[in-house]
Amino acid sequence: MLIVLLGAPGSGKGTQCNLLVQQLKLPHLSTGELFRFHISQSTPLGKRAQEFIQHGQLVPDDLVVELVTEELGNDRCREGCLLDGFPRTVAQAERLERYLVEQDRHLTAVVVLEAEEQELRRRMLRRGELENRQDDTPETIARRMDVYRRETAPLIDFYGEKGILHRVDGTGSPDEVNQRVCAELGV
Repeated sequence: MLIVLLGAPGSGKGTQCNLLVQQLKLPHLSTGELFRFHISQSTPLGKRAQEFIQHGQLVPDDLVVELVTEELGNDRCREGCLLDGFPRTVAQAERLERYLVEQDRHLTAVVVLEAEEQELRRRMLRRGELENRQDDTPETIARRMDVYRRETAPLIDFYGEKGILHRVDGTGSPDEVNQRVCAELGV
């Protein structure tokens, strides 16, 4: 199974990935974690990414796609994985699709966790208080939501047209949401 988890910031992607990793016994491929690892190990890819991150810029699509396809080619992802944080744009999704076709692989499903923006903002502000996260301020949340609407939300139509999109109500407890995700995936 090769599954993409989508959703706006605060929708619960990370929480659901953690639950699904245990349930499906699949590796969790998080671009954020992978970049942090490569940067901490001073790999060539990490050094290139760090230049952008240090200047407050998004890591370019080419570098993100290189990172993900390198991981997808590893033995640990041969049987599948949960993709979290990738793709973030239609351009990245198109590149992923081309790579998978070349490898004679395909996405099993794309799950989008949906919730009202007011609820997402409430969650992130609460998370910011509880975890002392510097990126969960009202200003940063507003910017992240704007980037999501502009760059990532178009993936919903992209994958919907391919017939592999599963919309899941992301409100309620993590267990309630997980039950809905599993029902959509048929697991």
